[in-house]
Amino acid sequence: MTAADVAIVGGGAMGWSTAFWLMRRDPALRVAVVERDPSHAQAATALSVASIRQQFTCRINVKISRFGIDFLRNFEAYAAGASGVASLGLREQGYLFLAGSQAGAEVLRMAAAMQRAEGAATEVLAPDDLAVRFPWLAVGDVALASFGPRDEGWFDNMGLLAGLRGAAMAAGAESRRGEVVAVMVGHGAAHGVRLADGSEIAAGAVVLAAGTGVTPLLAGLGEESPVEPRKRTVFVIDAPEARHPRAPLMVDHGGFYLRPEGDHWITATVPDADGPCAPGDFEPDLAQFEELIWPRLHARAPVFAAVKVLRAWAGHYDFNRLDANALVGRWPGWPNLYALTGFSGHGLQQAPAMGRGMAELLTAGRFETLDLSELAPDRLHTGARVREKAVV
Repeated sequence: MTAADVAIVGGGAMGWSTAFWLMRRDPALRVAVVERDPSHAQAATALSVASIRQQFTCRINVKISRFGIDFLRNFEAYAAGASGVASLGLREQGYLFLAGSQAGAEVLRMAAAMQRAEGAATEVLAPDDLAVRFPWLAVGDVALASFGPRDEGWFDNMGLLAGLRGAAMAAGAESRRGEVVAVMVGHGAAHGVRLADGSEIAAGAVVLAAGTGVTPLLAGLGEESPVEPRKRTVFVIDAPEARHPRAPLMVDHGGFYLRPEGDHWITATVPDADGPCAPGDFEPDLAQFEELIWPRLHARAPVFAAVKVLRAWAGHYDFNRLDANALVGRWPGWPNLYALTGFSGHGLQQAPAMGRGMAELLTAGRFETLDLSELAPDRLHTGARVREKAVV
């Protein structure tokens, strides 16, 4: 049996962000990050479209993103040159949300006011203003739009992961390959993890940062988790008449999003009958483009009359069916068991702040820089909810 002060289950962005911040706070800590698949072939970090936005409806999510954009923009300064990654390729082209009803417009107005109060640059655009700003869009059914001209965009997901891992390991964190099959417990507390090969890591604290993989580990302790896998199919498309490389990421009220990717575009939708999928189901739902996305896309932008799907992939959201927001902190009833899960599609952009918060909780017993306590797993039992309406 090996030993660590902190064993982190999951070597994606959340796990390595936690290790990164732990080593910054105390380089003497023994931190072990356990990842079952170093290729990350089915990991949310690798399959994400890697975007960041300020336009959330929950104030806490805006606060998280305010730190996140600064971290991404100044990553090498935070990593003190130890990451091995020179740039995260941040492209600040903004998010554009479209509302198709007066009720939706009011949500955008209220959210934009709150976002601006937190330092975001969100602008509210009437349909006429929207048509001037983005003349290639059809706006006849748009009641209102909101646009973030800065501090929103997309970045290199695997660059972020490699940088966090590189900096954490340079400071002394250990990378361990293996599949965690159980949390070891005794006397009402977690005291390590057991791997599929039978080996064990004793630990003073265990952090579950394995996305949807957290749910079966908690079930092994008799704990119920509301986090489930939701499949999302992402399409890369070519539209010869649509060349707008400086376009923002558009979230259409018709139920799809679109953003440029070089000379091409990335697009996806939320399935009409959205629900949990099998943990091993990563087969793209190719029919979604022709049946759901393309008719809506063409109606929004006639320049997409001729479109070719170049490729597609499927990834999983670790979706929190409770309120579509993260579960961050100590798991109720287990004094040294912690969770980072349930991000519902906005985990990668939140990883910098979440890892920092978890490191504070582990070393100081409280959140110090940004109070994340309203996202604590305690709300599973208290009835408190932090519902995010802007889930893309």
